[in-house]
Amino acid sequence: MKFYRRSSPAPRFQTVTSDEMIHEMSAIASLVQPGAREVAMQSGSRNDRFVVSRRRTGFGDCLWSLAAAWRFAQRTGRNLVIDWRGSCYLDQPFINAFPVFFEPVQDIAGVRVICDDQINQRSFPGPFFPSWWNKPSIDCVYRPDEQIFKERDELDQLFQSQQDSDANTVVCDACLMWRCDQEAEREIFRSIKPRSEIQARIDAIYREHFEPYSMIGVHVRHGNGEDIMGHTPYWADPERALRQVCNAVEMAKALPHAKPVRLFLCTDSALVLERISATFPDVFTVPKSFQAPQAGPLHSGALGAAGGFSALIEMYLLARCDTAIRFPPTSAFTRYARLFAPRVVEFDLNDPARLILIEEASRELVT
Repeated sequence: MKFYRRSSPAPRFQTVTSDEMIHEMSAIASLVQPGAREVAMQSGSRNDRFVVSRRRTGFGDCLWSLAAAWRFAQRTGRNLVIDWRGSCYLDQPFINAFPVFFEPVQDIAGVRVICDDQINQRSFPGPFFPSWWNKPSIDCVYRPDEQIFKERDELDQLFQSQQDSDANTVVCDACLMWRCDQEAEREIFRSIKPRSEIQARIDAIYREHFEPYSMIGVHVRHGNGEDIMGHTPYWADPERALRQVCNAVEMAKALPHAKPVRLFLCTDSALVLERISATFPDVFTVPKSFQAPQAGPLHSGALGAAGGFSALIEMYLLARCDTAIRFPPTSAFTRYARLFAPRVVEFDLNDPARLILIEEASRELVT
């Protein structure tokens, strides 16, 4: 196995997470409260237009999709609404997860932002795009998978057209990974900050366990029994997959490093942690709770907000590593690290046995 160097962006890969329907009924019911839409459609004006970014999935998907919605809002002069009610990290469907995990933000590069729990009392002016959202509220409670995929494609076409919509409110309630440029993603990661207590924990871990070393961060997205959809090819042979991860670590360790090398592991599987630790006994991990074997992913309301805190700590620490290893590279969780880590090791999308080393001298470093 050897590295292939690449400086261009990763191939466009479209995927929708298996959590697309989490809390779907409760979240939509809260957005389309009886009568709210009908009143809003009568009161909307051309000067009061919105893009609503609604996600209930993992943070990687949430932030990447938010970047696509923000870019459209910026281009069309709209207000941006961050609506993460029904989040997979919380068990309370009417709580907006954004202010639970991130500092309040009122503006992102000139785009006005609404991101607090007041959205429970707000209604947004119609007409709406995609057109499904113009239906009577009672008809919107059940939203099948095929409708979500259809809306994703409609939003994709709108964004690619570089045109605006006549609708006063554009609802982005689908996975919008790969639907914006990398600079839009960078702007979101620069502008969105974890809550102060989460950031303090990140900084403390970095000072004690990262700063003295050249850190190799490894993310292994296992699934732990869930339908991992686009990640499935990487786990066709689990034993081979784990060998590939270990091989990637060995090759990353052999690269030039300015300080002594230390390994940092992030994974959603206690089994993966056990196997990697057996091969690399000095691996560093952030203590966290795992679900039972085959019980599903870590982004689960059953773990409470603590699961979200752990996820953010690991996501931001990965981006502060000197080298980040992504397995699989289809996981949005490591998108932050992919954009900001000085050196990234990926497994080829078409041939998981083939490693790609990405070194970009112009890459912006995390501060």
